[in-house]
Amino acid sequence: MKKGFKIIVLAKQVPDTHNVGKDAMKEDGTMNRAALPAIFNPEDLNALEQALRIKDQFPETTITVLSMGLPKAADVIREAIFRGADNGILLTDRKLGGSDTLATSYAIAQAIKTIGNYDIVMCGRQAIDGDTAQVGPQAAEKLEIPQVTYAEEIVDINEKDITIRRRLEHGVETVNAPFPVLVTVTGSAAPCRSRNAKRVMKFKNAMTAMEIEAANADKALYEARPYLNITTWGADDVNIDPARTGKAGSPTFVKEIQSVVLTAKESKKLTGSDADINEFVKDIIDNHILG
Repeated sequence: MKKGFKIIVLAKQVPDTHNVGKDAMKEDGTMNRAALPAIFNPEDLNALEQALRIKDQFPETTITVLSMGLPKAADVIREAIFRGADNGILLTDRKLGGSDTLATSYAIAQAIKTIGNYDIVMCGRQAIDGDTAQVGPQAAEKLEIPQVTYAEEIVDINEKDITIRRRLEHGVETVNAPFPVLVTVTGSAAPCRSRNAKRVMKFKNAMTAMEIEAANADKALYEARPYLNITTWGADDVNIDPARTGKAGSPTFVKEIQSVVLTAKESKKLTGSDADINEFVKDIIDNHILG
């Protein structure tokens, strides 16, 4: 009887798209992440909860959180550890900047191969900053492992395989997959549990080497307590081909961008005439409120 599973949870730090303003996009069509507050991608939290439920059932399960992004993405790794994950790895490198979904999934797949010896990779169905739902499935293809998308609940798991209920547009589907497997979890799955107070106290000082250096922290503390060290990898650590990552490895490009910011400026009174109605419809289309 299997006593535990090795799970990798992919977590992304994303801009809070509920607070998008006129400065949210750069002229080159990429997102100005510095202009928006950063949060834990919501559906990645759903994925983390499914991993934690497996750990509840099989206590010897280990959960490693993998995040690719800027150095500040270490925040989501700490948040995941506070909620029950065992450890985390931050993949960060200037060479990865500007990666589209193809280049991102390649980099993530390389990091997963470097971790090695895993049973399940879990991630959210999609990230709110791109809404493509492509990175998880593309990573599975590069890893050459089965994938189950739109997962809503782990129905059963044993040493041989996993049974998952999927939430589809017109109903549900229950599927079975062998290990290793990549699972993308939808937002209709159970919400993630809150932080554990004891874990917050234990791991509140967990940092990457870059953060330790920047904070001029006591390095002796991190030598004595290795569990406080968040692993940081660069592109070379996971054997990334420079031609397949960053802008060089990203065939997607933005042809044109329009920044539409809706603000309340004035009110209009309309009569019931056809002319007024036609003029109103024309205005809301021209101002990108409709259409």
